[in-house]
Amino acid sequence: MKVGIIGLSRAGKTTVFNAITGSTAQTGSFGAKKANLAVIKVPDARVTHLSSVYKPKKTTFAEIAFVDVPGGDEGSQAALGGTQTIDLIKGVDTLAIVVRAFNDSSYATEVADPLAEFEQVLGELIVLDLIVLEKKLERLDKERVKSTEYELFKRAKEWLEEERPLRTLELDEAEKKLLSGFQFLSMKPVLALANTGETESAELGSLAAACAGQGVPLVDFCGAIEMEIAGMDEGEQAEFLEGLGIAESAKDKFIREAYALSSLISFLTVGEDEVRAWTAKKGSLAPQAGGKIHSDIERGFIRAEVVSFDDFVEHGGIPKAKEAGKARLEGKDYVVKDGDIINFRFNV
Repeated sequence: MKVGIIGLSRAGKTTVFNAITGSTAQTGSFGAKKANLAVIKVPDARVTHLSSVYKPKKTTFAEIAFVDVPGGDEGSQAALGGTQTIDLIKGVDTLAIVVRAFNDSSYATEVADPLAEFEQVLGELIVLDLIVLEKKLERLDKERVKSTEYELFKRAKEWLEEERPLRTLELDEAEKKLLSGFQFLSMKPVLALANTGETESAELGSLAAACAGQGVPLVDFCGAIEMEIAGMDEGEQAEFLEGLGIAESAKDKFIREAYALSSLISFLTVGEDEVRAWTAKKGSLAPQAGGKIHSDIERGFIRAEVVSFDDFVEHGGIPKAKEAGKARLEGKDYVVKDGDIINFRFNV
């Protein structure tokens, strides 16, 4: 999965990217001219726990890619640049909109207005989609085509003209499939990230209300502090967070929110060789999930032996879970759940 980090100039996108990924991409006006890409592991306490039990030769976490998307040209007030930038956004699964919530006169003279920045970025996505739809409808009008596709495009255009993103338009499965093929930007899941200051930050109440109204997760993220945390080893990180009275870093919360927002789950496989988290789409059937491991499993699927992670912990392992009747044999119609520990039976 891939998350695109977008936002206005001086929102601190690249600082956030560096804090999340541990990268050292150049910040400032020069760094803003190019895209930065990094792949990181998804924090998962379940994998850590299972690894401590099995002590495998290898432990593998799920992965997520982040793209720091360059904005408009220097001096531009737009969050999104030209064709290259738009193509980058089309290629991601989820969008993280970074808004400046810190006040720092040495960095930006104007007072931070995170809600206005959030609404501007959403507005740019809507306008770009509206341009695409208008061109498609114009072509269909010239061809005198009045198909189901035409009516759907017309409804989508009217929705956008009311300044509402396509992800909030009620669609059936066939309509979603049709529109998804055109990679409309405002259809992508969105997460808001308020880049706050170490000392002085903007009030986030209005932004939080706007996000809540649209079903958009909001993460309070101090890029400067998170970069400092990223430079520590695990022991130092835990001690630092404990000193602040924080259970987890904003970075870890953000990564998990982005992962879940993309309708992804993790199922687990265990053994002495490897403990691993595998990524699957929410709603995946057992054979499809097995296919993430190897195509032979999907092709020759017989059964899936399933124990939930919670039952594994409660009963102290798979054998005890079986004795308690918590291990199940599931068929090809089983919908895999987040945290399932699965052993696949197959024959090819």
